[in-house]
Amino acid sequence: MQKHILLVSFLFCATAGLAQNVGLSFSYFIPKDGYFSTPISPFSIRGLGVDLTRNIALETGASLYRMSGLNMKNLPIKSKEPFVGPNFTIFVPVELVLQLPAQGFQFDIKGGAFGFYGFAHKLNYGNIDRAIRKYEGWEVANSSLSYKNNPGWGYHVGVELTINVASQFGISLEANYLAGQSAFPLKGSYMGGNQSLETVIVDEAFRDGKIDFTGLEFSIGIIFDTSGGAPPRRNNKRRR
Repeated sequence: MQKHILLVSFLFCATAGLAQNVGLSFSYFIPKDGYFSTPISPFSIRGLGVDLTRNIALETGASLYRMSGLNMKNLPIKSKEPFVGPNFTIFVPVELVLQLPAQGFQFDIKGGAFGFYGFAHKLNYGNIDRAIRKYEGWEVANSSLSYKNNPGWGYHVGVELTINVASQFGISLEANYLAGQSAFPLKGSYMGGNQSLETVIVDEAFRDGKIDFTGLEFSIGIIFDTSGGAPPRRNNKRRR
């Protein structure tokens, strides 16, 4: 875990030195059937990129999230509560941005792909055991499982409104829809029953499990232009 934190710190420090626009924002991720999550500041820089034309830009960046809970799919057991979490997740988007500037503000429409990698995972055995009891029709269940971690990917679409309050000061409102997954096979066993107890070795269906990285990301921020030039633009670098 310490190696992951040091690597992320180095990457963010290197890119932060290139920034012309910096800012402070509050970003939140609301996963499908998961728990409300927040990024870890200052390990979040987004909007790194270049203008391909006056109205089209290519952007990337990275954020380190503290995920409170993410659900899994492709399992025989089902639940509206997360099976994985808390953990740390590195999130890296690559997106095309359609920039629509106007007097005093800019509206962006964007979409692209993203990669993510979670680490320091914990399994939520309380939610898993409740799902097993419902699946098996048991009164009690106790699981003992392990996992194999893998990076994941997905796609995202979103919009952003940047309001130029002053020549070197702006307010940003952003919303993104994310849909991704990563292979997260489970193995092990669970024990339970009604009048008597039995042990079940998990089958191939559990080894098809995937972390469901689907949800909504919201951000509200304040942007400062440190170059002393024109009003802040979304396509310059900024910290989130």
